[in-house]
Amino acid sequence: MVVAGLAAAGAWMVLRKKPTAEELEIARRLLLAQSGRLVDGTLLDVCEVPTQEDGILTMLLYEYRIGGVDYQCTQDVTRMRDIVDVTSVRAGFPCSVRYQSGNPQNSIVVAEKWSGIRATAPFLPTYDRGKWLDRRYLN
Repeated sequence: MVVAGLAAAGAWMVLRKKPTAEELEIARRLLLAQSGRLVDGTLLDVCEVPTQEDGILTMLLYEYRIGGVDYQCTQDVTRMRDIVDVTSVRAGFPCSVRYQSGNPQNSIVVAEKWSGIRATAPFLPTYDRGKWLDRRYLN
């Protein structure tokens, strides 16, 4: 009985379909999009990196800070062109980053059903000293 169970477990481990690298990356992005913590970050750049197989990877560079520690990361967005338009990504724009709480360097800016890329820079109103200062209370 025990031998048959061990044989079945061994056969399952040998014959099971192992996930591809792309399937593992999709699962990682899905996990972070569902349960990752949010933090504000900054987009640094979008660059294209040639590979050994004569292909080109599109990499999204970003940075964020957690607990006083600065992180600079990249995310491969080559197969996510229908989700993110790399021509609209602007260096220096703020973004939202999802990261794993026990492993903060495991992070993403874009996933299949979530995007931390913001369309525009935030609007900050200007301060008009004369308008906001009530001089009656200065005496």
